[in-house]
Amino acid sequence: MSVDSDGTRDAGWDVDPEDEQGVAVLAALGRQLRAWREEAGLRAADLGTAIGYGEDLVRKVEAGKRIPRPEYLDKSDEALRAGGKIAAMKADMEQVRYPKKVRDLAKLEGRAVEIGAYRIHGVHGLLQTEDYARALFEMRQPAYGQEEVERFVAARMARRSIFDRQPAPSLSIVQEEATLRRRIGGTMVWHRQLEHLLEVTQLRNVALQVMQIDREVHAGMDGGIEVLKFGDGTAVGRLEGAFGGRPVSDPRRLQVLELRYGMIRAQALSPSESQGFIEELLGET
Repeated sequence: MSVDSDGTRDAGWDVDPEDEQGVAVLAALGRQLRAWREEAGLRAADLGTAIGYGEDLVRKVEAGKRIPRPEYLDKSDEALRAGGKIAAMKADMEQVRYPKKVRDLAKLEGRAVEIGAYRIHGVHGLLQTEDYARALFEMRQPAYGQEEVERFVAARMARRSIFDRQPAPSLSIVQEEATLRRRIGGTMVWHRQLEHLLEVTQLRNVALQVMQIDREVHAGMDGGIEVLKFGDGTAVGRLEGAFGGRPVSDPRRLQVLELRYGMIRAQALSPSESQGFIEELLGET
């Protein structure tokens, strides 16, 4: 968590003005928070002191210009003696806490019963450790501010909640060997990422495969693939280098993606061979 210039804790993240849903939800949330504070007879500075945040940040949250962290609402609930009514607002805030494109992806993943992906530039987001994800965001150019980095990291970690679903979705991931050899974040971060992948391979709903570099030709040479299937029989997918890189749901186009992804899986190491491959990589450190 970052710290404001006066030494108090940072309340959260700025709102993207182009995120219409986020703007509306946070404006309503801010009005309610201000009403509770005024009913309690407290100034913004008084509330800030009581919960450990700066007055400026309290005002930004109440103006709907700042996305508060969950603990901000918990502390406000206690300070204003709201009996859980302010803390309950976390459910509304969760809808807009992360960037819209991440929320849209998380919604799709939350509905999916099957997720298949082939990755060529980095470990799939659902399989990343927090430190690995942070290292990826910190190396982006043009550079993200640290606040943006932390927000994206938090959003990526939140997506991993799909592993807690019952039943959990079937997850099939093919990783290019280069993504496993590149020491993103340094040796320690990379080492822990590989260990995490081995832990994930123990899950019965996960099949992780490696496409070796010495495979001269394979069906994924044109770029990454993602296919999500839903319980109602519909699906959505994306293929780099095709269809303008946009998600598609047309059955004929999805057939192209599924055919290509099926060939990629057949050309990659099997899940058990891939597990052994990752263990060998760990042994090289």
